[in-house]
Amino acid sequence: MTRNDSNLPNASLIKRLGAMLYDSLLLAALWMVVGAIGVALNNGEAVKGPLFNSALFLVTFLFFMIFWTRSGQTLGMLAWRIRIQTPEGQAISGLQALIRFFSAGLSLLCLGAGYWWMLFDKQGLTWHDRYSESRVVQLPKVKKKN
Repeated sequence: MTRNDSNLPNASLIKRLGAMLYDSLLLAALWMVVGAIGVALNNGEAVKGPLFNSALFLVTFLFFMIFWTRSGQTLGMLAWRIRIQTPEGQAISGLQALIRFFSAGLSLLCLGAGYWWMLFDKQGLTWHDRYSESRVVQLPKVKKKN
């Protein structure tokens, strides 16, 4: 997918956090569906253990990977008009999505330090932007035609 949007400005931390909030609600709904399937397969009993946790982890990664590599936007990012892309304005690869997913998790585990870093970085990039060689850009408003 060629976008040729390499000159777009980086998205702000507030917009990134807003998109994360939206996406966390969607993920909670997905986890409930996985939980309901697990309970149904477990004869109505509560589900726990490494297999169930692995299923939740896989669903979470696939949610982000599919959106990021196809359109560059999760539903939360779409609402906030932000997108992940390479510095050249292209869609990120599956490997970049994998690196981004794990390094964003590390950023969160460090009390959000990887996100806060963008406020001090000369290029306005987070840890996971740098590690995955990608960036989150602010998309322009779409003008309505009358």
